[in-house]
Amino acid sequence: MHQKRLRSTTVLAAGVLAAVTALSGCGGLSLGGSASSSTGAAPASSTSAPSPTSEAPTVTAPSTSSSGTSTAPTTSAPSPSTSRPTPKPSPSKPAPTPTTPKPKPTPVEGDTLHVGDTGPYVRSVQQRLSDLGYWNGTPDGQYGGLTAQAVMALQKAAGLGRDGVYGPSTRQALKAGVRPVSRIGGTGIEIDKARQLLLVVRGGAVTMVLNTSTGSGQPYTSGGVEYTATTPVGTYSVFRSVDHLDKGPLGDLWRPRYFNGGIAVHGAGSVPGYPASHGCARVTNAAMDMIWATNTMPIGSRVVVY
Repeated sequence: MHQKRLRSTTVLAAGVLAAVTALSGCGGLSLGGSASSSTGAAPASSTSAPSPTSEAPTVTAPSTSSSGTSTAPTTSAPSPSTSRPTPKPSPSKPAPTPTTPKPKPTPVEGDTLHVGDTGPYVRSVQQRLSDLGYWNGTPDGQYGGLTAQAVMALQKAAGLGRDGVYGPSTRQALKAGVRPVSRIGGTGIEIDKARQLLLVVRGGAVTMVLNTSTGSGQPYTSGGVEYTATTPVGTYSVFRSVDHLDKGPLGDLWRPRYFNGGIAVHGAGSVPGYPASHGCARVTNAAMDMIWATNTMPIGSRVVVY
């Protein structure tokens, strides 16, 4: 009797255990939350959480603070892109190609010469001028201010236009050997007012010709007195020399050689082809330096103005 009761109890327990095992395998029944089953194994999760997709917002489970209150879930929205589209570069314009000015061709025989010209032909013209006595420094192939002054003196001697440009008419005068002659003879300086030329005369022969500019003939006032800018005609002699820049009431005179009161032969920065001074005879500063270097106008030497 006792064995039958024990057998039926065992069968009943086995049936209950099988039923419980069969129900817990479906995941639809919870047996007391976190309590262990009679077999001692941890219960499987009742539901598998779906995997979030990249488009869905992320939901963060509420967390519990130290005070026991829970914070609201935070929803993270997709962050917009902060980068801006890269602007397309504008097409760059090609840099202009620098152009080098063509060098001025070297003048040849027969060409018209101006200040700034250079070359063997210029030097040949300078040498010819020097040979005729038209002072232009040392021939160097550079058509500068001194060459222009010598050309202007040649033009004056030939009765041509006085522009300092070596053109066809001036070339013919140079070829013909045009040069002024002395009116007085002897030795000294002659100032030809009509042609605006200064002649260095030695033994009756003209050895050097310089472009000069004498009194303009215009009225001017000095010390409250009105005068006429003139270079008086006559025969004089050098009585005073100043070997530096002499600052006078009417302007600055470079290394003047005085021959008539305050009238002198002196260097100046401007020596045009026409009368422009207050009465002195202007020559270039370089020509005045040459006069000093060669002692062309010593004290007592004769100066004739006509």
